[in-house]
Amino acid sequence: MRIAIVGGALQGMESVYLSKKAGFRTFVIDRREDAPALSLSDDHAVLDPVTDGKYAMSIFEGCDAVLPACENMDLLCSLQKLLSKSEIPLLFDMDSYMISSSKSASNRLMEDAGIPIPKKWPECGYPAIVKPSSQSGSIGVTVAYNENDISNGVKKVMGIGDEPVIQEFVSGKSVSMEVIGNGKEFRSFVTTEILLSKDYDCKRVRCTPDILTDEKEEEFQMISEDIAESISLKALMDVEAIDTENGLKVLEIDARIPSQTPAAVLAATGINILKEMIIPDPRAYENMDSGASSYEHFVIKDGNIVTCGEKEFSHVRAPRIVSGLFGSDDMITDYEPGSKIWRCTMINRADSEMELERKRSECIRSIMNVCGLNEFIDPSPVIS
Repeated sequence: MRIAIVGGALQGMESVYLSKKAGFRTFVIDRREDAPALSLSDDHAVLDPVTDGKYAMSIFEGCDAVLPACENMDLLCSLQKLLSKSEIPLLFDMDSYMISSSKSASNRLMEDAGIPIPKKWPECGYPAIVKPSSQSGSIGVTVAYNENDISNGVKKVMGIGDEPVIQEFVSGKSVSMEVIGNGKEFRSFVTTEILLSKDYDCKRVRCTPDILTDEKEEEFQMISEDIAESISLKALMDVEAIDTENGLKVLEIDARIPSQTPAAVLAATGINILKEMIIPDPRAYENMDSGASSYEHFVIKDGNIVTCGEKEFSHVRAPRIVSGLFGSDDMITDYEPGSKIWRCTMINRADSEMELERKRSECIRSIMNVCGLNEFIDPSPVIS
């Protein structure tokens, strides 16, 4: 099995990692010569399918499927057009993506479907959150405590050419779940927990059996599958929510391959969500492991090791996947002995959360000892 992955940034790295774990060969395409997923893949090409569709098709014709690992609409439309008359599967659902890529549109859909979402502003009061409708991650996000903050947040969003969405700031455990659909049948998987860096970017993903109660786990699966059904999902989607004191509140949906969470699910359960898209195993959920995993970004600089969000990690250069480095199960890293500045994503698995935390601590300690570092710094958002 050979997979063409279009996009060499964070989603591309995730796609290559999952493909390798599934035993697939990978061919990554990106227009940037320094896209980090290029060095992880078996083969790669620097090109833009939007402007060089003929060259791109010559690559796709040697592959069994094409996976977009990008969010550029021109590129996504070009891929759909290029492959429309081909029998090569495009592992992507444009109709669902068009809904999920707009928080305004997806919020309306979820509200109509009775999905629990945060209250609208100004009914919700403060704190509120101002975010762009069409961006992913923490791009353009502002936490607002007064009208001046709201105004500044709106200007920030409009400054990047987007539409502001203003909602209740809901606090609690940040959770995520993947769903695969074929337009008629939908399968959800397991909950992961998202831990945020100081700038509200994802710094760590945990996948353990006790993130939610059994009752809430079942509820989250039902919510995720209900959303998938409401958009007739024909590929992969992830659902992000907050486990609040008043129940689960869905923040957003993304109908494309996510970064970070699938690798954590694979490490903890043995379920490879990318493989499930291509070669479905109806009994995968029944046969899954019940371990615990951690997927975490670090930057090493100024003599310290610091947890960081995925935007900071994306500056990694020519990374490779290394098993066993510093005692971890896997690392995606540009580390070289003697490096003063380097980055890594550390992936660990254990049979219990206690054993997982011990393993993680030992890995961090090993990095500090080998590299002669002064301090481990783990910043998080400060909410007053």
